[in-house]
Amino acid sequence: MNLLKKPSPDGTSRVAVLWTCATLIIGAALILASTPLAQAQSSGDSAQRYSSIIQYVFDSIQRRYVEEVDPKAIFEGAMNGMFNALGDPYSNFLPESDMVDLNDTTKGSFGGVGLYIVAGDLQSDGTMKYVEVAAPMEDTPGWRAGINPADRIMMIDDKSTDGLTMDEVLALLRGTPGQPVRVQIRRGENLEFPVTIIRAVIEVPAVKFAMIGDTGYLKLLTFNPFTATRAREALRDFSSKNYKSLVLDLRNNYGGLLQSAVDVCDLFLDSGVVVSTRSRLPSENSVFSAKSPALVPAGIPVIVLINRGSASASEIVAGALKDRSRAYLVGEKTYGKGSVQQVYSLPLGDVGFKLTIARYYTPSNVNIDKIGIPPDREVKYPEFTEGDAENLNNLLKSERIADYIKRNPNAGTQDIAGFAETLHRDFNLDTQLLRRLIRNEQVRTVVAPVYDLEYDIQLQEAINIFRNGSYSNLMKASKTLRVLQEEAAQDEFAQAS
Repeated sequence: MNLLKKPSPDGTSRVAVLWTCATLIIGAALILASTPLAQAQSSGDSAQRYSSIIQYVFDSIQRRYVEEVDPKAIFEGAMNGMFNALGDPYSNFLPESDMVDLNDTTKGSFGGVGLYIVAGDLQSDGTMKYVEVAAPMEDTPGWRAGINPADRIMMIDDKSTDGLTMDEVLALLRGTPGQPVRVQIRRGENLEFPVTIIRAVIEVPAVKFAMIGDTGYLKLLTFNPFTATRAREALRDFSSKNYKSLVLDLRNNYGGLLQSAVDVCDLFLDSGVVVSTRSRLPSENSVFSAKSPALVPAGIPVIVLINRGSASASEIVAGALKDRSRAYLVGEKTYGKGSVQQVYSLPLGDVGFKLTIARYYTPSNVNIDKIGIPPDREVKYPEFTEGDAENLNNLLKSERIADYIKRNPNAGTQDIAGFAETLHRDFNLDTQLLRRLIRNEQVRTVVAPVYDLEYDIQLQEAINIFRNGSYSNLMKASKTLRVLQEEAAQDEFAQAS
């Protein structure tokens, strides 16, 4: 599973070289058509033939180009071109900076803002039309600044992201802890505003947990080598407090290690398939199964919270627990990343590449890539209308909420509700939305609470399901992902007919 937080690093500083290489490869193909080498290989392996042509072009540039060219630049340009040809945002060349990022991620610390980002509308030259936030990491500068999943980063320090590569975007966002970076955010179609973020040392915690009455609340922030161990510690703490139900929160968890996801599922399942992976080579296919005993007793009801920031390893866990009838899903449809990547080092300095080697399938034998996992019960936050976007834009520019929290850092529930009513009259926005914005501003100035039941409507719904005794009946009516995908296909066929 992808360890990196970026799906498609490239190097636009080398685009010109790349296009030059492409042109020469075409020319070389015509020239070599009559050479003994081409004739000797015409009936052989076409892959070997193209490999020879690439080597010929590389040597020709080195020997004959009008100016001396750094072979590293040609090499990296050619590598980027090969991976761009795959059309896969998760397979890419990793120059030294990206391999350093990989090492930072493995160690769990780096200087940055704490945003998982993805390429928006990747173009043929490897650049992007925009950058989209997949999810903010909790308790990081990006999260505290109010950046949301699906926000688009339009500018970074007055530099447009249009035409940049993922590598360049990450280089602009990362930097020395304590130094500011200014980003222009577009939310929806009409809302756009600037945010200044102070970089910090990003240390990604694995889990947060607490009790909500007799319900254990376990939030997984990422899937790293320590996630299952920390989750096991949390579950033992719940057990010592006689928990009766469990909420597993996977919202805004963009994934991590495949094995970590399997190990987490192992805490809930004592046998059977968790996930299977399928590659082009049948000999490389794998099936991952749970091992007994499960740490969470079968009699403990489990609800999993998901949203569009839940991806990759998070979807493996959500899909496994849903298909195995071990959990009920509440929230919003997940991101939809159903592929597995492997990172390879190259014997040329600190460079490498990341390649999609397989797709994963849930226990009911479906792949959710570009589809996502729908919740059993959908609970969505209010959507913006065009008028809302304009009004919200005016509110954010006014800085009324930030100023209020500066004056009232310890504002209570009634105080926030009263201020929300005032803002409702001034900006004509939904009071529930306003209360949440005020509360978000308040908690950004401190370490985020483990949960916020008063303002988190998805968590509220999960707790209500436990308390009203409907969990068992809801689980009986829950369907596997295979059944849901088959029903969706039948509906599409019926509509087409």
